[in-house]
Amino acid sequence: MSYRRIINYRKNTIKANMRNNRPPGLVAIVIYKTFVAIILAIAATAILLALQNYQSFTSLSEAYILEGKLSIIEWLIEKVTNIKQQTLQFSGIATGTYAAVTAIEAVGLWYEKAWARILVLVLVGISIPPEIFELIKGITILKLVVFIANAAVFWYLLRHFPKHGR
Repeated sequence: MSYRRIINYRKNTIKANMRNNRPPGLVAIVIYKTFVAIILAIAATAILLALQNYQSFTSLSEAYILEGKLSIIEWLIEKVTNIKQQTLQFSGIATGTYAAVTAIEAVGLWYEKAWARILVLVLVGISIPPEIFELIKGITILKLVVFIANAAVFWYLLRHFPKHGR
């Protein structure tokens, strides 16, 4: 009887160790998705704060306090005040939702859930054609890096999907 307990204990320990040894590619994807979720959450917060302070931005842009001051601040305020409030609201909510979905993807991938792989494959697969279109319109370093990262994520999950799924 005690011999059986030892064997069962060993089997359970081996299974637990196998679960904790995540593939490096999967860990890299989780880190990437977490980073993207944080950036999106910051962007959503900034957009919604701009919406909340829309009148202040409008007043500030009409004042001549900024004349000759930091041109990037002038440019940013001009861009924000030229966007309709409804567009800002939609953009903030959509960005926040996408940040939440990306965070959920990261958590699901960390726990190696099959639904998370499917979700990532679908969302990344949908985003690749528009990214290619944007690259055709004009290549920038950021567009290229995002495209390469998303293509690598898609390829890795597609190639390794049956091996890690639970």
